[in-house]
Amino acid sequence: MSTQESMRLPHHAAESEPPRRPGLILAFLCLAGFMTFLDVSIVNVALPTIEDELHISQTSLQYIVTTYGMLLGGFLLLTGRLADAFGRRRMLQTGLVLFALASLFAGFGQGAAMLIVARGAQGLGAAFIATAALSLLANNFEEGAERNKALGAWGALSGIAAVAGVTLGGLLTDGPGWRWIFFINVPIGLVCALIAPKVVAESRAAERSSSFDVAGAVTLTAGLVLLIFSLGQTVDDSDVPMGRVYGGFALSAILLIAFVLIERRAQAPLIPLGVFKRKSLRASNIVALLLLGTCVTLFFFASLFMQQVLDWSALKTGLAYVPLAVIVAVGAGVASQLVTKVAPKPVLMVGLALTSVGMFLLWRAPSDASYLVDLLPAFLLSGLGLGLSFVPVQVAAFTGTEEDESGLSAGLINTAQEVGGALGLAVAATYAFRRVEELTNWADGVPARVNQARTEVFHDAFLAGACFAVAGLLLTLILLPFVKASDQPAAAPAPAPAHD
Repeated sequence: MSTQESMRLPHHAAESEPPRRPGLILAFLCLAGFMTFLDVSIVNVALPTIEDELHISQTSLQYIVTTYGMLLGGFLLLTGRLADAFGRRRMLQTGLVLFALASLFAGFGQGAAMLIVARGAQGLGAAFIATAALSLLANNFEEGAERNKALGAWGALSGIAAVAGVTLGGLLTDGPGWRWIFFINVPIGLVCALIAPKVVAESRAAERSSSFDVAGAVTLTAGLVLLIFSLGQTVDDSDVPMGRVYGGFALSAILLIAFVLIERRAQAPLIPLGVFKRKSLRASNIVALLLLGTCVTLFFFASLFMQQVLDWSALKTGLAYVPLAVIVAVGAGVASQLVTKVAPKPVLMVGLALTSVGMFLLWRAPSDASYLVDLLPAFLLSGLGLGLSFVPVQVAAFTGTEEDESGLSAGLINTAQEVGGALGLAVAATYAFRRVEELTNWADGVPARVNQARTEVFHDAFLAGACFAVAGLLLTLILLPFVKASDQPAAAPAPAPAHD
């Protein structure tokens, strides 16, 4: 191994390791990450079918999506620290096996509770995978142009996977059945876990921590899950006592406040609060919350709109996303080149502006919408905007990061994305479904009115998604520093205390 490679990977285990093959390492890690990102959206097209077969109410469907995102987001920081301490490759393998087994359990789901629990277990496995894979990627490529290109590929795949998920979900749902959206993960996860030692070398932080903030991870996750559940209760079809709803919000606030207090006192906090002194990391995480809120809201409600308003099949709905998938890939490819030549900030601003316009177009789509006239332009603008946004937000999060902080940075940006997706969907669903009872009474079973009522519900959801994108654009303008990631020194001083 060359001197440069030794400096790049100083903490490999002493045992025999595979030769460093950058292209293969990047492809392998991106495949692992792709699988976890795919499962954020792959269930969306299948939701109406799952609703009918397992008898889940429409207002409860969001839990199938948000439970995955909440467990994934809530435990990313803890799994990032575990990866730094015990070995990033080892934690990657652990996550792959857990994800595969949970997918098998979900595929055999016979009821709402079983499916939602399995989705939570998938989310926990995905937390190990996403953080370990992204941390390994950051440590295998030097900061600057090389790492930016690798992160560009990762950011592109995270966006492409979100769109590919809805396309593949439609194909599988109308083909072998919705259960195969989970079964397909089983062989991929197990094979990747077996071949990992042949592809990527083990790495860990310079100093191993003997203390892990489990209390912080559990408190954060419980607070976020309870918040999501309480938001859903406000629009539940059943008569939920308002005392239970308000109590849920109060308990969620107490848990989140307790999390902050735990972090201030913990020997090895999940989130060293001083890390947010780094402006680029702070801004990128806030914007990532809003970006993924827009993204998940788009896929969840567009899938329902096409099937329940336009009366399209799952297959036709999935295929409708193909141009969106293509344009996301194009946007991400353009962004990966621009972030090194310009800076993440202007690229991100253009991306969020285009996404906002696309969401506003969906907001105006009529109940008899034409794909070519009403949906395709909105999908192309939103897709291009998302593709342009995913890459710079990832690059900005890692700008100035030292090797020992890579696990923390990976955990933070992934947490922001997953929590943002789950919270964004919960907020959009709460806003959109608030008028369901009123509109149902107005429709009075008349088909034309029922269709119009559903359209108004989905319009409100798209408007909420557009507002997330606009807020992200404004915060990018105000908070994100104008710094070219390629100009950052390879060994910049740590902007915050090390988390180990």
